Amino acid sequence: MASDVMAGDAIPSAAMAAAAMAGAAKDKLSTQTPGSPPVAAPLKVATPEQRAKIHATAQAFEAQLLSMMMQPMFKGLQTDGPFGGGQGEESYRSFLVDAVGKQTASHGGIGLAAPVMREMLKMQGLQ
Repeated sequence: MASDVMAGDAIPSAAMAAAAMAGAAKDKLSTQTPGSPPVAAPLKVATPEQRAKIHATAQAFEAQLLSMMMQPMFKGLQTDGPFGGGQGEESYRSFLVDAVGKQTASHGGIGLAAPVMREMLKMQGLQ
């Protein structure tokens, strides 16, 4: 009967399974030299469409970061005076800061888009 199986009977089959798994792992690692770290699988090459989409996302991230960094620069500006824009300038200031951030990022920015793009590709298993 199944209930008559002793605990000692299950141990050899578990040990055999563990040994088989260790042997399979050893076969996979046999191409490496002893002491070297495991070699990662080669990355797939990204298609031009994937690359363009990831580049646009990385550039948008850089533009948003630049906008957030520039926002405090405009906080203390006075909009009154003979050449001030008054209430309209205050209302549209955030649009101006966003536009400056986007233009800065689209013309090279601070160099953040390239490393962000590289990491995004790596996270998706692409190169």
